Amino acid sequence: MPSQPGLTNHVDRIMGLWTTSWIVLLAVGLITWGLMIWAAVAYRRRKGQTGLPVQLRYHMPIEIFFTIVPVILVAGFFAFTARDQAIIEEPIEDPDYSITVYGKRWAWDFVYDREGQEPVHYQSIQVQEEPDSSQLDASTLPTLVLPTNSSIEITLESRDVAHSFWIVEFLYKKDMLPGVTNHMYFETGDQEGILAGKCAELCGEFHSAMLFNVELVSPEEYDAYLESLEQQGFVGPIDETLNTHTGDGNIDPERDESVDTTNEGEGE
Repeated sequence: MPSQPGLTNHVDRIMGLWTTSWIVLLAVGLITWGLMIWAAVAYRRRKGQTGLPVQLRYHMPIEIFFTIVPVILVAGFFAFTARDQAIIEEPIEDPDYSITVYGKRWAWDFVYDREGQEPVHYQSIQVQEEPDSSQLDASTLPTLVLPTNSSIEITLESRDVAHSFWIVEFLYKKDMLPGVTNHMYFETGDQEGILAGKCAELCGEFHSAMLFNVELVSPEEYDAYLESLEQQGFVGPIDETLNTHTGDGNIDPERDESVDTTNEGEGE
């Protein structure tokens, strides 16, 4: 798993679900492979034999067994997945921090709510390539800053087409759909550091470059970062009025920012 236990309050649960699933699947695979090898060896054509060996047909106990067991496995996977998903999707009534993330071809806008004050924001442009190279310039990746030891609500919006918000190490992703508001709820642990984020929904020509970093910092550093955005003048909402999606399934060409040279610059 590309994560660390305790990174969020959901990571351990997801890791447990995946690990248990793979153990069960590996056991099924070993049994299946063993039976296949045994059948190939035990019922191989021996010297002097011709034609096919005696065939076993209409053996009801075996047919029932090979019907019931897969149904039980699928039902079990579904039940445990539904249970964990319901817990992960449970809203946090009064989160410590609220952030709105807008996906746009092919970049991100982050809006940080502040209690009793206007929100501050960070707008990014498409990740750029290094000069004389097809490699992406990591220094141009936008950064979403999150506080540690905090409960967080992230509201997910799309400015144009379908995207998917994925913080890889959180082991969970959520669709960002035009005209639809989705939410993610989680509690961060005490681990600080830089994580990887990306769009996980094919959204056009430069989908593979729709990347971002996530920086986990202390609540004090988080507040200081928001103050730095305010000092730079990045104050106020950047809401759906900037969307290129018109709400009727179409893209407004006059506001389509899918070309990197026309995306708004940082903080603009």
